[in-house]
Amino acid sequence: MPTARWRPSRNVLALAAVSFLTDASSEIIAPLLPLFLVGTLGATVSMVGVIEGGAEAVAALLKLASGWWSDRVSRRKPLIVAGYTIASLVRPLVAMAQSATQVLAIRLVDRVGKGIRGAPRDALIAASTPREFRGRAFGFHRAADHAGAVVGPLIALACLQWLGMPVRHVFWVAAIPGALAVVVAMTFVREPRAQHVRPARAPAPATPVAGTARPLTARPLTARPLTALPRSFWFTMLPILIFTLGNSTDAFLLLRASQLGVPTALIPLVWVLLHLVKSASSTPAGALSDRVGRRPLIVAGWALYAAVYAGFSMATAPWHAWALFGAYGVVFGLTEGTEKALVADLVAAPRRGTAFGWYQATVGVAALPASIVFGAVWDAYGSPTAFGMGATLAVVAAAVMALVVQPPPEA
Repeated sequence: MPTARWRPSRNVLALAAVSFLTDASSEIIAPLLPLFLVGTLGATVSMVGVIEGGAEAVAALLKLASGWWSDRVSRRKPLIVAGYTIASLVRPLVAMAQSATQVLAIRLVDRVGKGIRGAPRDALIAASTPREFRGRAFGFHRAADHAGAVVGPLIALACLQWLGMPVRHVFWVAAIPGALAVVVAMTFVREPRAQHVRPARAPAPATPVAGTARPLTARPLTARPLTALPRSFWFTMLPILIFTLGNSTDAFLLLRASQLGVPTALIPLVWVLLHLVKSASSTPAGALSDRVGRRPLIVAGWALYAAVYAGFSMATAPWHAWALFGAYGVVFGLTEGTEKALVADLVAAPRRGTAFGWYQATVGVAALPASIVFGAVWDAYGSPTAFGMGATLAVVAAAVMALVVQPPPEA
């Protein structure tokens, strides 16, 4: 249990600011995109699942590669800056899209940026924070990220309602906070000093005197490869994979809210409510995980997720959507930062970028079949059946996490 007062380090503060600005940029577009795809471009619900799931899958594979590479070169910042730059440049181009296929291409490149930056960023947060405060640090970072997701839809709402902008013009506004995020990342993020320290070279063996036996020298121990992650880490990935297979894109929640009668003009406010609760709950939940452990909060969060999805399957009125979006925000507060802190607890620093890459790859790759199947089930059997399927998988994942995964050893 922490005894000292926690203060976020320079890197944690800088990365929190970058995530705040990036999410403000992204979330200007996100709540409007599903309705834009279906209403303006004529895409099906299944196509929305393909676009969002495919984008996350691309990001996931790149997270694995970038995490491994950042371990290999012992540098995180170049990949972080490159990732944010790519996403910030391409994201507003949705304003020019004339088909769902073009939106897919733009989203894929946007997620390339996310894939490049994700694992190195999380490894840098872990390296910049003592173990006993990791839950707080990751929770604080997620809180800033979600605070940006509160600001973004409010900007979109102001542009639509007060300034009378067309939706396509609103998408262009997203370029402004995206550019600011890149500037902050370039200016304020620093590599931890320890990562620049090179090990001293071993002294050269003495040259043997002629006619004497060459002295025996021990062969250096071969370092474990960066991909050799502990068994406890892989056991933890199993329930996370199961949960993610039922955790489709949140775009379906927005479509469900619209289906329940929430007016299109208020959809950004529903999104604001979700991220406001996410932001408010992330840091306290992270601090709680530092005290009581990671697993209890993850299990509780997944159980609440199951209840929320069951609620969406049975909802019949607009106010149900508002209440369920609020509860859904608590799910993220309990689980997002806590899962990342658990990964950092399980894996030593030299392989932590690789571990975060595998973690985020697991989440992202599983998001593709999760979203495709969810959309197909929605189209074939209706939204209640699709949400019921997601709730069932969350229950199974919570049970596996509670019964199979062991708490990490104290370091």
